[in-house]
Amino acid sequence: QVQLVESGGRLVQAGDSLRLACAASGRTFSRYGMGWFRQAPGKERDFVAAISWGGSLTNYTDSVKGRFTISRDNAKNTVYLQMNSLKAEDTAIYYCAARMFASANLRPSDYDYWGQGTQVTVSS
Repeated sequence: QVQLVESGGRLVQAGDSLRLACAASGRTFSRYGMGWFRQAPGKERDFVAAISWGGSLTNYTDSVKGRFTISRDNAKNTVYLQMNSLKAEDTAIYYCAARMFASANLRPSDYDYWGQGTQVTVSS
């Protein structure tokens, strides 16, 4: 089992950058594929980005391609989401998720473990 704790969310201005982090417990982090999802008020939880357990595969939703970058540091048991050129429509609670040996999966149902979320608010 793995526990996930997100951090880094805050209020920013449109055009700003922000880096989210998701710290995982346990000694087998390198075996977990990781994903970032977001949920805006009144909407479903949507896929944002994912990275495979080996780190060689990444996926992004179209709306963030070229602006967001997912990465992982297995030595720190942490996955990051670098968000640049933020827009008001990026406002949401951001969640990280994990599944053992996942390959940058896109669906929330593909993941077994979830963090509590971190709020990102982009003011225009």
